Amino acid sequence: MGSKLKYIAIWSILTALLLFIFIYNTWLVFENETDLHWKSMRLFTISGFMSLTIIIIVSAIYKWKAITPYLAKLFKYQPLLYQLVRRDFKAKYKRSVLGILWTILNPLFTMIILTIVFSTLFRFDIENYPVYLLSGQIVFSFFSESTNMAMTSVLNGASMIKKVNMPKYIFPLSRLLSSLVNFTLSLVALILVMVLTQSSFHLTMLLMIVPIIYIFIFSLGVGLILSAAVVFFRDMMYLYGILITALTYLTPIFYPISIIPEHFRLVISLNPMYHFVEYFRTVSIYGGMPTIWQNIVCLTLAFVSVAVGLFVFYKKQDQFILHI
Repeated sequence: MGSKLKYIAIWSILTALLLFIFIYNTWLVFENETDLHWKSMRLFTISGFMSLTIIIIVSAIYKWKAITPYLAKLFKYQPLLYQLVRRDFKAKYKRSVLGILWTILNPLFTMIILTIVFSTLFRFDIENYPVYLLSGQIVFSFFSESTNMAMTSVLNGASMIKKVNMPKYIFPLSRLLSSLVNFTLSLVALILVMVLTQSSFHLTMLLMIVPIIYIFIFSLGVGLILSAAVVFFRDMMYLYGILITALTYLTPIFYPISIIPEHFRLVISLNPMYHFVEYFRTVSIYGGMPTIWQNIVCLTLAFVSVAVGLFVFYKKQDQFILHI
């Protein structure tokens, strides 16, 4: 109990210190933000998350000798990881006539349907709406697909877990990597639509790797938490489906953030996927350089997610054998 209070006290002090720094140096995170309430809430939120990140890093360094063997096993089982990723990727398109082409066709067909519905009926004033829609769709689809696959990975790998002593986190990791391959191929669909709609190509597209890394790390953390939780609570599969539906509408995928009233934008900003999607669009279709604020938020969300995910998974993995 005393240890928990110590961490809470350290977190509170660090949060207050960072908040003080940001208040007097708002240029570090904001460019043209005028709403005082909105600015204050964002500063407090990011200060809290950054404090948590610092505590996690320091704790990890302090306990590095205990953590290293746990993560080092990944190198030993690289061939197995490769085989699992290959199996998952091939299984997805098994007995399909078009096979891997569905990775490109699926987002294209979805984009066409949503473009007809939203750009025609709602008439959103968004330049090159198909590209706007598809860029957000493929990012969110990667998160949704990868975390859903990771969630059931431990359950599906029960027979192997019971027979072989291996790092169990290799199962959710393999699902994430399989989804990453699908996501990489779906970028072909985005480039194809940009060519057909005569969109501009920018040098900042080379920076797309940055938000992709952020999203992958964040999704890995969520996947680790879900894969551990569903072993003990099967209803999590259904609850997460509801959460994903809610996140779909809380993320500006098919609508612009400008239609959301100012006093409701705080709710949108609490959705991590909003930040990842906006970062990806900034470098891929807008040709802009990501701000310090965007990098701080995305890096913090990704790091906290994977740190919490590893902690939860590590604490619960020895009990998996009793419930799978």
